[in-house]
Amino acid sequence: MKRIYISGPMTGLPGLNHGAFHQTAQQLRALGYDVVNPADTPAPSEGAHWEAWMKADLVQMLTCDTVALLPGWEASKGAHLELHVAHRVGMNVVSVAELHHQELEDISA
Repeated sequence: MKRIYISGPMTGLPGLNHGAFHQTAQQLRALGYDVVNPADTPAPSEGAHWEAWMKADLVQMLTCDTVALLPGWEASKGAHLELHVAHRVGMNVVSVAELHHQELEDISA
């Protein structure tokens, strides 16, 4: 089973966009993925600064083999950092839409 990390925009969005993260996590789990959802990350011990959150999230992301990008990730400074790290360490990167499309193709094949 693939372990997958959800990456996407949070800062400046209502509820930090947690609804989209939780909905996507639920959908991916239903498809059989082991999901790491940064919306579930406990507050870092270093404080609630953006940098502390990113450090905590990157540690979790690096336990995965795939990063799934939510719509709107392009506007997220954190998602860009996660994408850069993912590319540098050789992780698979896909959009959430691609995962859903591929799963539907696999089911109908």
